[in-house]
Amino acid sequence: MAIAYFDCFSGISGDMIIGALVDAGLDFDTLNSELEKLPLDGFRLTRKTVTRQHIAGTKIDVLVRTAEGREIIEGPGESGPFHDHGEARHLDDLTAIIEGSTLDGAVRNRAIEVFDHLATAESKVHGISKQEVHLHEVSGVDAIVDVVGACIGLALLDIDQVYASALPVGRGFIHCAHGRMPVPAPGALELMRDMPVYHTGIEGELVTPTGAAFLKATADGHGVLPRMILRTIGYGAGTKDLPEHPNLLRVCIGDGVD
Repeated sequence: MAIAYFDCFSGISGDMIIGALVDAGLDFDTLNSELEKLPLDGFRLTRKTVTRQHIAGTKIDVLVRTAEGREIIEGPGESGPFHDHGEARHLDDLTAIIEGSTLDGAVRNRAIEVFDHLATAESKVHGISKQEVHLHEVSGVDAIVDVVGACIGLALLDIDQVYASALPVGRGFIHCAHGRMPVPAPGALELMRDMPVYHTGIEGELVTPTGAAFLKATADGHGVLPRMILRTIGYGAGTKDLPEHPNLLRVCIGDGVD
């Protein structure tokens, strides 16, 4: 039984998940081939090795081609300033995109579950139905690729169970489509309900909505590293280079033992 344990000492986001899985051995070319099954045009995934506080990790970016033909990094991610590079999609729109792909059924279902958790959390925060929710920051091409890519990664690595550490939260405020919001953002905090969390005092968002929703959909439990025969370790780099600690997500993959 293959186990993936996400050590979220600096939080978790969609791009960090993919980076950690690629760093741990997920074949990058195969991942790209699978992502091409999405009915989306004008994007490509890139990777590079970076260091965060002297630890090397894999940084993943989604490059999106604009109407003018330029390639931009759509983002720089949910934890950065709000960028509106396209219309906000509803849950039904995202579901249609994923269901319209030729991806494996289990991958499609898991990705849809992630977006369903995102919409459910936002609906609770804003007091509307999840079908009415505009998923502003998490419905762009980059967010779709992050969510689907993370789900593809688990499938390609034949992961049977997912566990994660307690989740660190930052402080301060971020700017998003709804204006100035406290950290953790209300939607992200709602997604962390029933998960162990702790305050870090670090300025800024550490756990993004996509990262929290991914764990909501996939994690079998939270806590310390489960008993396993450790096979591989990967580090996925965040966009920011934090002064307090390495801004990395660590994944430990191994075989479960009794």
